[in-house]
Amino acid sequence: MEFENRLPLDNLRQMVQQVKHEIGKTIIGQDKFIDLLLVALLADGHVLIEGVPGVAKTLTAKLLARTISTDFSRIQFTPDLMPSDVLGTSVFNFKTSDFEFKRGPIFSNIVLIDEINRSPAKTQAALFEVMEERQITTDGTTLALPPPFMVLATQNPIEQEGTYRLPEAQLDRFLFKIEVLYPSLDEEVQILERFHQPQNQLLNNTQAVVSVSDLLTYREQVKNIHIEPQLLRYIATIVNRTRNHSDIYLGGSPRASLAIMNTAKAFAAMQGRDFVTPDDLISMCCPVMRHRIMLSPEKEMEGSTPDEVINNIIKSIEVPR
Repeated sequence: MEFENRLPLDNLRQMVQQVKHEIGKTIIGQDKFIDLLLVALLADGHVLIEGVPGVAKTLTAKLLARTISTDFSRIQFTPDLMPSDVLGTSVFNFKTSDFEFKRGPIFSNIVLIDEINRSPAKTQAALFEVMEERQITTDGTTLALPPPFMVLATQNPIEQEGTYRLPEAQLDRFLFKIEVLYPSLDEEVQILERFHQPQNQLLNNTQAVVSVSDLLTYREQVKNIHIEPQLLRYIATIVNRTRNHSDIYLGGSPRASLAIMNTAKAFAAMQGRDFVTPDDLISMCCPVMRHRIMLSPEKEMEGSTPDEVINNIIKSIEVPR
């Protein structure tokens, strides 16, 4: 069925295809992972990426950053990392006999935090203000970070040795939690074939294809994507059901409702539509809420996952048409 968009989305779709092409020069598979990263980029949100070591979490995030003409920094979280190592610190200037603030690596546009759950709560808490308000406060002075600002944080599963569980308040600041799985057998064969060529400089092949001004324009277009009132109620019903469900100890917050709405708009725009469908909302529910809800102890003992409970809730609610 043909329809005419009220918003010009051709350039946005072209940008999405260009970014996928650039990342695809190096990465085999991981299509859903890359799609969700692009949704978060357009929806102006941070992403938590979880998976076992060696599944290209860090590499994919780094390649995404390379496709944008903007500043990029990488922070390796370790058990002895201090908040000042992330935010910055005041240094005494002997020439002026005054203290000057030396900015830390968080002052960038796209920040890759590798193994965020390797650091204790004190360092993780340093990210609270900057992730939510895009600013830091030091010595009574507030310093704003210019847009775009996006945190891509990788973590190993919590069962891995030497990891710390992230506080719920910090988890809630991530738009998505993306779970990166092992590649299929065929994809792994393709990985071996691609990387066994010694002359291939794959990591250097990625080109910047998006300017900051274009990215900010696309984000404004995403905000103007249409969503029907009954779909807004559908979002609220799903999230509200997580707060009154016997299998869930802690449900989603209003921030989760906003995240589903905003990411569904971005996902619809990536498909070339200027309106949101129920399927857009449903596809965003698990990435948005899997890190925001806590299962009851009984469900955890049974080995249930947040995705299973979320999908059961969605199935129990009538889809608006």
